[in-house]
Amino acid sequence: MAKNYTITNVVAAGNLGLELDLYKLPSKFKNIEYEPEQFPGAILKFNKPKATLLVFKNGKIVIVGCKDRKTIEAAIIKAYELLAPVASKIYKKLNRKKLDYEVTNMVAAADLEMEMDLFKVTMGVSEDIEYEPEQFPGAILKLRDPKISILVFKNGKLIIAGGRTKAEIEKALVKVKKILSKFAMKK
Repeated sequence: MAKNYTITNVVAAGNLGLELDLYKLPSKFKNIEYEPEQFPGAILKFNKPKATLLVFKNGKIVIVGCKDRKTIEAAIIKAYELLAPVASKIYKKLNRKKLDYEVTNMVAAADLEMEMDLFKVTMGVSEDIEYEPEQFPGAILKLRDPKISILVFKNGKLIIAGGRTKAEIEKALVKVKKILSKFAMKK
């Protein structure tokens, strides 16, 4: 496995159980933007916890910018407490012990601490891989199990996306290190 990795973003989808009039929210809260001609949801930003929520009129939400579940849960609770008093309808009360959400994507950064020739990697890897250096400096490696995409850079740095759990990210790291270690160059 890579020496270490850092979760840089966790994306989750959930439901606040509220019916909301999105047009009214920006005038009531300075941390909410709503421009329906550009996007059908309102954008709610929190500094503490650090999170951005896409809020839809049916109460569904997408949470981005978090680094862990604890931050996601704090953002959901804060959003509910902020929005419930102005909701047109409350379908269900917030259950703090069992919040209605699921992680849909985790993004992590890692360093294999080895350099590699990405042209050789592209020619020698049997997995699904794309490398077009005139368009992007990294190769895109798509694993099937777990179903994760990894950006691979010449200096051995990786961006891992598509996992839903840390276990999936760790499994992908073990697999990618095994695949790429044959192409390591001396630093």
